[in-house]
Amino acid sequence: MDKRTIAIVCGGDSSEHDVSLKSGQGLYSFFDKEKYNIYLVDVKGTDWHVNFDNGDIADIDKNDFSFKKDGKTVYFDYAYITIHGQPGENGVMQGYFDLIHLPYSTSGVLVEAMTFDKYVLNNYLRGFGVNVADSILLRRGEEYDEKAIEERLGMPCFVKPAADGSSFGVSKVKNADQLAPALRVAFMESNEVMIEGFLDGTEISQGIYKTKDKTVVFPATEVVTENEFFDYDAKYNGQVKEITPARLNPATAEKVAEMTSQIYDILHANGIIRIDYIISKDKDGNDKINMLEINTTPGMTPTSFIPQQVRAAGLDIKDVLADIVENQF
Repeated sequence: MDKRTIAIVCGGDSSEHDVSLKSGQGLYSFFDKEKYNIYLVDVKGTDWHVNFDNGDIADIDKNDFSFKKDGKTVYFDYAYITIHGQPGENGVMQGYFDLIHLPYSTSGVLVEAMTFDKYVLNNYLRGFGVNVADSILLRRGEEYDEKAIEERLGMPCFVKPAADGSSFGVSKVKNADQLAPALRVAFMESNEVMIEGFLDGTEISQGIYKTKDKTVVFPATEVVTENEFFDYDAKYNGQVKEITPARLNPATAEKVAEMTSQIYDILHANGIIRIDYIISKDKDGNDKINMLEINTTPGMTPTSFIPQQVRAAGLDIKDVLADIVENQF
């Protein structure tokens, strides 16, 4: 059988363009080259091109997502999307691939659009009994009452871009006076901003994927940082301790895994997703599982959560990626 030709689609238009390129390079190193022809496709605005190992590039023909190599047209069989933010994490890229009938690694248009908007996602999943923090949505130009926000959500609280896949623009606000500057920063990244109640507890993150015949829930990673929260520096500049598997009591670990699987099914997700949680305590001192957010194109550098969790599960990432690709053929 001929090798399948796979595009690793990276870059994008968000502040995390360069981080996405690193995820693309990580995936390029992980994929089984004996089984697949792999090309890196860098997308930014309307500039879509293939990056070759020797530094050359070839423009992508957007009519059919093909490119020319040595005078011949190369067509892709599959797109592995690893764009963090727009247009790969909000349903736009997925809509394009649907139109040209090219299978891809993520969930579909609706799920991507919904998981990209944290406020919409939280309110949707709350209807299925998932615990999430209380939150308020503000649109650019809307008036707000600082005191009313403080009374409803308490302090500290978080201000974050509602529809953005990045770690930029997030602030932990400790009093009402800090709301205005935090909102200014968040509105630089998104036209909608979510103000979210603070959940005190242990932050964990868990990856999962499903195929037609199996469910694979990876061991959760515990996130320990001296920073105020798991911000950009913690995520990408090493200011964090990541413990896989997370130090949870076994009953809680099992419940988190069950919830991760349930949420995957509720969303009818596809490929690898990663769900972030805060494990807080209820009034009786029992663990309470709160969903924080869902990442449908999780980082794939060698030190990212998912590759860590794959290793901790005793799996080979080549096999995991092959599972995800072959599930759609």
